[in-house]
Amino acid sequence: MFLDQTTFATVIQSTPLVSIDLVVTNSNGQVLLGQRLNRPAKNYWFVPGGRILKDESLADAFKRLTRDELGQTFTIEQAQLLGPFDHFYTDNVFSNVGSTHYVAIVFCLQLDSQLTSLPLAVQHAGYQWFDIPSLLADASVHKHTKWYFDKTYTDSIED
Repeated sequence: MFLDQTTFATVIQSTPLVSIDLVVTNSNGQVLLGQRLNRPAKNYWFVPGGRILKDESLADAFKRLTRDELGQTFTIEQAQLLGPFDHFYTDNVFSNVGSTHYVAIVFCLQLDSQLTSLPLAVQHAGYQWFDIPSLLADASVHKHTKWYFDKTYTDSIED
C-alpha cells in the first residue's frame, strides 16, 4: 500500500524504511546504475531498487521493483542475496530537513539479456553500465552503492 504524503513523512521521521536494492550485472561484469532524480541521494549514480510496501511480501516486492526499475519482472529465486545494509541520509524525499534511515536488503541479479525498456523520469534520469573499478573511483557514484563492491563482497558477486 502506498501512503499519502503526510503519513509517509511521519513514517520517515519515526522509523526505518525497508527496501530492496538490486545489484544488476551483465555478462561483461559491469554493474547497472541509475542517476537518481529524487532525494535522498539525488543526482548520484545508484543501484536500482525501492522500498517494500506495507502488506507486501519480500517476493512480491522483488517482482514489482524489478518490473518498475528494470522494465522486466524477475523473481527473487533468480537472484542471490548479498545481505542487509544500513543507509543513513541527512535529508528525505520531501525536504532537506529531517533524516532518512533505510535498511536495504541487497540482491544480486546476473543478466544475460539486454535491458531494453529501462524506465526514465520517475526515479532515474538515465542509466549506465559501470565496471567495478570505475564505479569505485567515480565521485558521482553514491557511497552506499560503493559499499556493495567492498572487497569483502566483490568476490561473491564475481563468482
